[in-house]
Amino acid sequence: MPALPAVTVCRGCCCGSGRRHPGVDHAAVLDRLAAGTDGHARLRTSECLGPCSDSDVVVVVPAPDARRAGARPVWLRHVLDVATADTVGVWVRAGGPGTAECPAALDEHVFTPGPRASDTGRAAG
Repeated sequence: MPALPAVTVCRGCCCGSGRRHPGVDHAAVLDRLAAGTDGHARLRTSECLGPCSDSDVVVVVPAPDARRAGARPVWLRHVLDVATADTVGVWVRAGGPGTAECPAALDEHVFTPGPRASDTGRAAG
């Protein structure tokens, strides 16, 4: 089995919270990410990725071969609906960062996190 990209979904104090985003079906968004990436990426959740002001945060990490070729993780903010989750899934199924171009529909979600963020979880202190 080839090495796959990873998709990390923040689900800490701010992300995935009805307090922060009332009316958002966070479970449905996570379910759509799981369905869209199934077999095409490792999906994991994290307690905290760090940039809480940008919740709900998702990080798409390139597959190891793409990473060695220079691809870097892509941070997405405000992943708050199933349409955005579906777009992430389409991108990952096409190969993700370093293999497939990031869809234009995600342009407004892409951001650069601050130095305290971590693409694997538990923000640096």
